[in-house]
Amino acid sequence: MEKTLDIYGIRTVIEAIKAGDKTIDKIFIQIGLKGGLINELEALIRQNKLKSSYVPSQKLNKLSKKNHQGVIARISPIKFYELDEIMEKIEGKKDALILILDQISDVRNFGAIIRTAEVSGVDAIIIQNQSSAPINADTVKTSAGAVFNVPICKVSHIKDAIYHLKSSEIMVVAANERSDKTIYDVKLKKSIALIMGSEERGIASSILKLSDEQVKLPMFGKIESLNVSVACGILLYEVVRQRI
Repeated sequence: MEKTLDIYGIRTVIEAIKAGDKTIDKIFIQIGLKGGLINELEALIRQNKLKSSYVPSQKLNKLSKKNHQGVIARISPIKFYELDEIMEKIEGKKDALILILDQISDVRNFGAIIRTAEVSGVDAIIIQNQSSAPINADTVKTSAGAVFNVPICKVSHIKDAIYHLKSSEIMVVAANERSDKTIYDVKLKKSIALIMGSEERGIASSILKLSDEQVKLPMFGKIESLNVSVACGILLYEVVRQRI
């Protein structure tokens, strides 16, 4: 199994970002660092909408024994795809299935979703650069290695990705527990993109507005919601049921 890697040093991380390295999951910066290179790094982080965190030197020393110069970038063990690559992959398919995850931040939920996505025939998973769970050892383990089999695409803005999908006549279906429709009321045989939101916030309202359909799972108990990975599995397998 591949392991999460780190790159370290201010200049090294700057060059990796400039080179368009899509595998950077998060950048750790030592609290209190100042200077021209740090200013350049921070500007690149903002420009590329990368996740970053300011931490004490002790944290960095635990992450790496190397001469990190106060900066460490955590690298994902997988290659992330561009949206155009995903669109090429599904071109001509009449029953493409895309999964969009809006701010799923728990790595174990993320891994469980990837595992279900792989076995249910999802063509690709789209996540946002910021506010998404990293792909680390826990994600890989929980996915049972499925993370290496499903193309995962990182985008700066989920809304832009949805516009792109809709322009290719892909129906966008959002999971929303406040919907009047259940998943069983909607026909899902054509190409669709299913959006799942985080347990804490759900799907952002600006993204919900772009959906063609909003669906919920019927609930009969006292608990008002399901774990997002469980709900995602049920929704995906209703797609499978309709298609077979």
